[in-house]
Amino acid sequence: MSRIEMVPQAALTAEQAAVCAEAVSGPRGRVPAPMIGWLRSPELARRAQKLGELLRFGTSLEPRLTELAILVCGRHWTSHHEWTAHKALGLKAGLNAGVIADIAARRVPDFDCERQRVVYDFSTVLLASGQVPQELYDQGVCILGEPGVVELVGVLGYYCLVALTLNAFELGIPENIAPELEDPRFPATGPTA
Repeated sequence: MSRIEMVPQAALTAEQAAVCAEAVSGPRGRVPAPMIGWLRSPELARRAQKLGELLRFGTSLEPRLTELAILVCGRHWTSHHEWTAHKALGLKAGLNAGVIADIAARRVPDFDCERQRVVYDFSTVLLASGQVPQELYDQGVCILGEPGVVELVGVLGYYCLVALTLNAFELGIPENIAPELEDPRFPATGPTA
């Protein structure tokens, strides 16, 4: 059960209601799950959801690359709700189901696309070490362009915030437990993904 619930519509402050309306009128068409927590600080909610909107829908990275980076981040933090949502979005964007299964199992996927390979390598190395070696950085710039690398780092940073928010408040739990993540905190009794 989530530790924090959505503020009921009738109890929203004017500022909270405005933030929710802004999110609903954007490309998501709804209030994103982490906003349930962020709404307790409406300005954080406003700014974070706008940043997320940009990073998810307004970068030079094609959707399957963005979803790949988000899945690597969701797996890194074992964020069940993030994983469940973005697994479906990744499949819709054209990610191979085997690649997604490998990420869930912490195996290095076999990519047939150089852009996916560099996003995966860059993301896993940066999340694991907090740094990127020069050779990998140069490869990222060569394949994704400098704007793409900057946007990739932004996607990873934002989705770390999302994962930590979802995990701290156990948002989307237990209904979005992803058994393939093998998380001892939550026995594999949730719905299969």
